Amino acid sequence: MNFLGHLFLSGDVEMVIVGNFMADAVKGRDLSRYPEGVQQGIRLHRAIDSFTDSHPIQQRGRERAHAHAGRYASVVMDLFYDHLLARNWERWRTDPLPAFARGMYGLLQKNQERMPDRTQQMLPYMIQGDWLVSYASLAGIGRALDGLSRRVPEGGVMRGAERVLEEHIELYTEEFNTFLPSIIEHTAAYR
Repeated sequence: MNFLGHLFLSGDVEMVIVGNFMADAVKGRDLSRYPEGVQQGIRLHRAIDSFTDSHPIQQRGRERAHAHAGRYASVVMDLFYDHLLARNWERWRTDPLPAFARGMYGLLQKNQERMPDRTQQMLPYMIQGDWLVSYASLAGIGRALDGLSRRVPEGGVMRGAERVLEEHIELYTEEFNTFLPSIIEHTAAYR
């Protein structure tokens, strides 16, 4: 799961949302410098990543993406899952995706000073590009993959990986619709 999936799974507690959002930039096990809610969000983020990376359904999808994306197949899968969530948003939430995104952007901006520098620097780009809503289109996923491909060593293999998603969209959708309820249940204790 990428940004949208993590925020979707965060629940409604502001500090948990902030912690989950910024967790990729937080290293180590000692979280004592953060308020309890932020710590809980960081632990939630790590539980989401661990569960996702080890889930057999996600592993099958990653195998299909591997031929195109190589060692970045798991990164590509995170974006694929955000696309599948955004594309079928109304199946999982009653509030429209643009309203959810606006609420998250506002909450994250309000708490930006709590975040590591790397996350603070990225947030304005996320908001300006409306990444959360853009994930609903294959073109949006393509832009996200292109952006990622320029920020990591040998990331060029990620460019165009959205074609793998498009080619296997029914299978990815079916798998995701099985996966999402299981991760919602698995992470319930962290929210």
